[in-house]
Amino acid sequence: MGFRHTSACEKRVGSSVAGVLAQKFSLEESSLNNQSWKVDGMTSSTKKPQAAPAKAATKAAPKTAEAKGAKTEKSATSAFAKPLQPSKELAAVVGSAPLPRTEVVSKVWEYIKKHKLQNEANKREILADDKLKAVFGRDKVTMFEMNKYLAQHLK
Repeated sequence: MGFRHTSACEKRVGSSVAGVLAQKFSLEESSLNNQSWKVDGMTSSTKKPQAAPAKAATKAAPKTAEAKGAKTEKSATSAFAKPLQPSKELAAVVGSAPLPRTEVVSKVWEYIKKHKLQNEANKREILADDKLKAVFGRDKVTMFEMNKYLAQHLK
């Protein structure tokens, strides 16, 4: 690859070209800035483009404590945190009290691990016992399908 100095500037590139050239030819990088180089028929300039001035980020803060309270209250009632009533089949595994979806999944995993229902050869596969067969409707379910079946048993 041959480098030839040229005064024409057709394409702008960052200072990384100057750094590579400085290493390759044992030159100071600062002496290469503001130069144009021709590389295998392509002309490039090592001038650094001017950065745009940074704009100060202005964020509107809540003006009253009521606005802060309303915001936290709203986020606490997300779909995942909303308590849902499990069906009779699912209640046999997680209990009959209303639970958030995340807690239901956690309790099902506790049940699976306690009763050693994961396939030893393929840990992603859950081998359903009688209680989980009622929930899943199948003998084997992957961990990725599990939430789909759990959602059918939560109201």
